[in-house]
Amino acid sequence: MSGCLFIVAAPSGAGKSSLVNALLAREASIQLSISYTSRAPRPGEFEGSHYHFVSRDEFEAMIGRGEFFEHAVVHGDLKGTARHTVERPLAEGRDVLLEIDYQGARQVRALVPDCVSMFILPPSRVELERRLRGRGQDAEDVIQRRLADSRTEIAHLEDFDYLLVNDVFERALDDLLGIVRAERLKRFRQARSQKALIDALLA
Repeated sequence: MSGCLFIVAAPSGAGKSSLVNALLAREASIQLSISYTSRAPRPGEFEGSHYHFVSRDEFEAMIGRGEFFEHAVVHGDLKGTARHTVERPLAEGRDVLLEIDYQGARQVRALVPDCVSMFILPPSRVELERRLRGRGQDAEDVIQRRLADSRTEIAHLEDFDYLLVNDVFERALDDLLGIVRAERLKRFRQARSQKALIDALLA
């Protein structure tokens, strides 16, 4: 049996992490894969909860050892998903969610063609900038870089299966939950997970 692999991507400030956290609170059976990053923790971030924080040298050594399922340079920092956090739970039939960018999503789609990819948009550029500044964590040059990078990220939205707009949070969360539940009910997934029932009904 194989679990379902979900991908959620978005430009910084779109509210991706808040939506993912709310989704996981409602759907406890989904396992979040914690990414590795070469950047230092921000205030309020903790090892193993938000990211696995490693040095750039260690990250590059992990790449050399083939330990990543996907990895990319995101806003100047290295970010990646370790193989064991995805391959093992999927093989055990558990659903896994990746919070990654469009570059990583492209790599994952090549490895797992039936993965489910979702891209989250902010309601406007004004709101995107307001949310980035509202964090109170980044210097002005970092904010400007993320705003510039958002155009590149949004230009790749056609690579994704679903597109959500995070304007009203609860509505966006309902949309996210609806996608997850509908994807789990697709025939090929149900035929796999309900094989014993189907075999018994056909006997």
